Amino acid sequence: MSTLSSLHPQGLWQHFETMCSIPHPSKHEQAMIDWVMGLAAEHQLEHFQDEVGNVIIKKPATAGMEDRQGVILQAHLDMVPQANNDTQHDFTKDPIRPYIDGEWVTAEGTTLGADNGIGGASILAILTSNEIAHGPIEALFTIDEEAGMTGAFGLQAGVLEGKLLINTDSEQEGEVYMGCAGGGDTNVSFPLEQQATNAEQLAVELTVKGLKGGHSGCDIDTGRANANKLLVRLLAALQQQGIEPVICQIQGGSLRNAIPREASCTLVFNAAKQAELEQVIEQQRSQFIDEFGLVETGLSISNEQLTTPEQSLSTNLSQQLIASLNACTNGVVSMSQTVTGVVETSLNLGVISQTESTIDAKILVRSLIDSSRLQVEASLASLFSLTDAEVSHTGAYPGWKPEADSVMKSVVQQSYQELFGKCPNVMVIHAGLECGLFKSAYPEWDMASFGPTIKFPHSPDEKVEIAAVEKYWQLLVSVLNNIPAKA
Repeated sequence: MSTLSSLHPQGLWQHFETMCSIPHPSKHEQAMIDWVMGLAAEHQLEHFQDEVGNVIIKKPATAGMEDRQGVILQAHLDMVPQANNDTQHDFTKDPIRPYIDGEWVTAEGTTLGADNGIGGASILAILTSNEIAHGPIEALFTIDEEAGMTGAFGLQAGVLEGKLLINTDSEQEGEVYMGCAGGGDTNVSFPLEQQATNAEQLAVELTVKGLKGGHSGCDIDTGRANANKLLVRLLAALQQQGIEPVICQIQGGSLRNAIPREASCTLVFNAAKQAELEQVIEQQRSQFIDEFGLVETGLSISNEQLTTPEQSLSTNLSQQLIASLNACTNGVVSMSQTVTGVVETSLNLGVISQTESTIDAKILVRSLIDSSRLQVEASLASLFSLTDAEVSHTGAYPGWKPEADSVMKSVVQQSYQELFGKCPNVMVIHAGLECGLFKSAYPEWDMASFGPTIKFPHSPDEKVEIAAVEKYWQLLVSVLNNIPAKA
């Protein structure tokens, strides 16, 4: 198992290896902030935190480049905390354990944090190097991107001087993103109602697991199954066969922006229906494998008998949950009519959780068009209005509309052509980059987003391609060198 510092570019990988040793899940970035601020101080660079907690570092132009336009290099400091079931990991305390696996870097049993750690490490490598030519640079490290975009929402006008921005949070080498989807959260809360179970009822725990999961934007059109949806579909099938399951406990997924990999439910049912229950479970397992087996090669359903609990949810609440969550749309809603091959609108039933007083569902809706997102949110509100649930819509953020006369696009295309002999693909991404929010405070910013190839972000299978990191680094350095002079 080689260390990452053996890879090239060495400075970038050394910084990333250090980042992996510092816990930094969303909303727990303070140790990372302290380290980044310390690096800036060590290299005598101007640095500070803004009102919301973003870190800003400024580096003067190298000799002979003082006339160039100022560039803002941007990455987010947090990472998505996801671990395999058999991995014991406290993301607030334990380091990520990266390792080289052939042509890739991945982590032992957890997310790697290449999203957006590679971008952050590349910015730090530029800030701490004396060998890279560039004009005036401002580095913007935002907080809490993965769990609410708090840093981007809180960025104030007038803090930064540059007009050109490079976002490093893209995940496919050879693609340059000039636009992104907006999004918003739909929160559904059912008041908890319970009833006593009886001696004629058996209890089982059903678990759907072994799914790939992934990013609810980038991976939403890959044919991956959603564990929450498969679980409620299984419960609905039991209902349709007259088994009348009553839920005791239900949970699935952990993040609204990650496709759920696992979901489980404890239920009670009439003991006389046990053979029928097992038959329906087997039928559904076969159907799921028939539909998703080419993609979800690890899909499984377990059925474990438990001691019957004293209480379950009320029959009415159980029926409402099964019917409404089964009816809830999930996945791709529509494809863009203006950008071929790009998802326009989608939604992800990301989390089902249970507290002492409620059962909650969190759904992330994404769209390139605000009106389409609002229509999906309205449809969800209409669906859940047929139940006793309360529905709210929060955290809406705008998309980023491409600009036809973008200087950044021209510079990136020119640099890529010079380096690799071909033009990059100019794309719009179906994910929530912070660029759309930046436009609220800095409408004049001209932005582009590019990065290395990262597979399976937001899941423990996350990995980054070593060769793509080197190409990304070459492009970033070249773009800085090709930034035009001030008008």
